[in-house]
Amino acid sequence: MVQGGVPRDVSCDVALEVEAIAAFTDNYIWALHDGRVAAVVDPGDAQPVLRFLKERGLALGAIVITHHHGDHVGGVRELVAAYPENPDGQPLQVIGPAGESIPCRTQAVREGDVVALVQPAATFQVIDVPGHTSGHVAYVGHLQGDAAAASLFCGDTLFATGCGRLFEGTPAQMRVSLAKLAALPPDTRVYCAHEYTASNVRFARVVEPDNAKLAAWEDEVTALRAQGRSTVPTTVGHERATNPFMRSDDAKVTQAVARHAGVDAENPVAIFAALREWKNGFR
Repeated sequence: MVQGGVPRDVSCDVALEVEAIAAFTDNYIWALHDGRVAAVVDPGDAQPVLRFLKERGLALGAIVITHHHGDHVGGVRELVAAYPENPDGQPLQVIGPAGESIPCRTQAVREGDVVALVQPAATFQVIDVPGHTSGHVAYVGHLQGDAAAASLFCGDTLFATGCGRLFEGTPAQMRVSLAKLAALPPDTRVYCAHEYTASNVRFARVVEPDNAKLAAWEDEVTALRAQGRSTVPTTVGHERATNPFMRSDDAKVTQAVARHAGVDAENPVAIFAALREWKNGFR
């Protein structure tokens, strides 16, 4: 389990740029590149990735997957067909969770593994974060040198001001998974896979109407979305301050959930489960 830090050997020598590739209605496919070769995280659709690579003049060197849902893996086969090898002639890396079925996977990973991307050069620590799916993983590493903040690619486990629905896992699992991510350094950049922030903030404001940081974040999100701009990445520290799912043990959140759902305020798993159910029905 991650205990509040990212090993300093989980880094890269050359600073990588991280860019969002929009897909479907609200997905983000993250591209990490060195100006020559890119890796993509959770390519649910190949076409926007292929356009991005062509426009930037980039080759594809690796695919990184957090979980098996179609909007995260749907483009893998087409991308592998288009780029079967990296620029050095080695087979394209396709990295994904060991506990799930991932198309074209060349490396199965689980918590404790360190993934080394060959092109572009980068390394990541793998964290098991079940809840949204049973085998979901996240990847954390330093993409801009050891002095820079770490970057977290968390798929659908952690969202800006929210978390993923529990399709396969349990509330207890998701609560533990979020605690692992909350233990990362507060300046860790959070690259989640969907633009759900506006809806998440509306819900969070109902749960914590007196949270001043959340109120300020609502204003910022409103302005960003009015300009058609993304609300991510955020940071782990920001999520600790504004995300009710990372704050489910906070007394104000616990009390709000207990009042709303009539559950035992002394049972943290029941509180988390009720919070997630409350969000499921929120409109």
